[in-house]
Amino acid sequence: MISKEEFSTLANNGLWKQNPGVVQLLGLCPLLAISNNVVNALSLGLATVFVMAASSLAVSGVRNFVPHEIRIPVFILIIAALVTIIDLALNAFAHPLYLVLGIFIPLITTNCIVLARADAYASKNHPLHSTLDGALMGIGLTLVLVILGGAREIAGQGTLLSGIDLALGPATKDWVITVLPDYKGFLLAILPPGAFIGLGLLIAGRNWIDQRAQRRAQQAARTAVAQPA
Repeated sequence: MISKEEFSTLANNGLWKQNPGVVQLLGLCPLLAISNNVVNALSLGLATVFVMAASSLAVSGVRNFVPHEIRIPVFILIIAALVTIIDLALNAFAHPLYLVLGIFIPLITTNCIVLARADAYASKNHPLHSTLDGALMGIGLTLVLVILGGAREIAGQGTLLSGIDLALGPATKDWVITVLPDYKGFLLAILPPGAFIGLGLLIAGRNWIDQRAQRRAQQAARTAVAQPA
């Protein structure tokens, strides 16, 4: 079993302190390329969550049977098998979305986020802890993808959930939300430079929140010291 404190530490690391998207800056290629709208960002993010959680579980389960010298090829084989499952499933059940995501689904195999967590954490820890770590790291990346995708979609097209019919079928076309009516669009936002600008703003915002919290903690500590006993 995992204690509340251990889960809190894993959640804080995955979602904030060691967030792959805005702290570790890993996997920037899919992060910047697919975050042009919410649907694409969420789809790739969920695929990554599944692969990270399942690969961490598998790596942790075989860690005592794999010689240290060949661990990386074995980890990559495990990740590649899981990515193949996702790739075939998308091709079978959401083919239009599969065509949009294109090469970025197979590229999860070589995504440094997945392999880094498998080698740095899953290969040294219990399967339950490893699975949670992989899932939470994937969720942290997905949150960054969705926030960036939402901001770019609104700035670029004035909508949210554009292209949701590619994932859930033609019946969901009416789910698209028009945030800015009669909006002419801002092309830069949905092009690669817009992704770099948006990610830079997210990193700056996260650092500002951290620094503000640190200043408050320091001020509270000084106030506590200054108060008479």
